[in-house]
Amino acid sequence: MSRPLPTEHALLRGPDGDIEVLIDAPETVRGIALVCHPHPLFSGANTNKVAHTLARSFRDLGYAAVRPNFRGVGKSEGTHDHGDAETEDMLAVIAWAQSRWGFLPIALGGFSFGAFVQTRVAQRLAGGMTPPQRIVLVGTAAGHVKGARSYTTEPVPNHTLVIHGELDENVPLANVLEWARPQDLPVVLVPGADHFFHGKLHVIRDLIARTFAPV
Repeated sequence: MSRPLPTEHALLRGPDGDIEVLIDAPETVRGIALVCHPHPLFSGANTNKVAHTLARSFRDLGYAAVRPNFRGVGKSEGTHDHGDAETEDMLAVIAWAQSRWGFLPIALGGFSFGAFVQTRVAQRLAGGMTPPQRIVLVGTAAGHVKGARSYTTEPVPNHTLVIHGELDENVPLANVLEWARPQDLPVVLVPGADHFFHGKLHVIRDLIARTFAPV
């Protein structure tokens, strides 16, 4: 396995202005991973520890892991759009990554609101030349959640790894099961984990390492 490079900061041009990203890559890049952070109106950013864990896990599998800040966060321009414009931004980030590293296998990782956005990204990529080969969704925002918000979360491919905390206080487990049930999609429950996986990040890392072979 090639050694990891230092985390890179970059500003990319998106549909409505700059998109700030962090990039974690190995010396030899064998795939591209897009990692999305939790809700931007509730302090979500690409430095979130779950997003960081997802990025490092993908990097260790040989992916260049790109962690954008959603519009309105950090140096990312634009206004929060409840997932619509964010989806377009993420597709622009993938297009930029492909211009840099080529049409390599695509992976998607998302946490909370970021997982919701990734279900939309996956749907948009599904019929194209590079559908996502690996998807990891953690604490997926679905249905009515804390803060009077509601999400219509898209269905995902059956190879998606869905991870949820037993004690998630933001997104009830019942919401995720209701979303997963018609898809016959398994949900991996982490005992004792809250929404932010305090003290349980190693479980996410281990699940990803065990589930996905290097690309």
